[in-house]
Amino acid sequence: QVQLVESGGGLAQPGGSLRLSCVVSGTVFSIQDMGWYRQAPGKERELVAVIQRFGITNYAESVKGRFTISRDNAKNSLYLQMNSLKPEDTAVYYCNANIIYSGNYYDKWGKGTLVTVSS
Repeated sequence: QVQLVESGGGLAQPGGSLRLSCVVSGTVFSIQDMGWYRQAPGKERELVAVIQRFGITNYAESVKGRFTISRDNAKNSLYLQMNSLKPEDTAVYYCNANIIYSGNYYDKWGKGTLVTVSS
């Protein structure tokens, strides 16, 4: 059973930092694009940042210059370093990965981790 498990959420003050992690557990053949998405209360889920297998990244305009996405292919892991946090960054953050295993291609999601930015 392939699962994505996020960690690292919590409470941060405005201007503070948090680092999110996501680990892909289980036996996989290959992990392609990985990304972070978020959903704030009353809003639709939105893209935060994505990273291709060999490191090409793309960010939402609202987080450019503040957030950094990275991955460790050897550890099947994804990270999001969030700096200069703002109250509007408050949301549940979801890890997403496009994974090939058992001869098929899957679009997998984690269960999410809550990030709250408040003084």
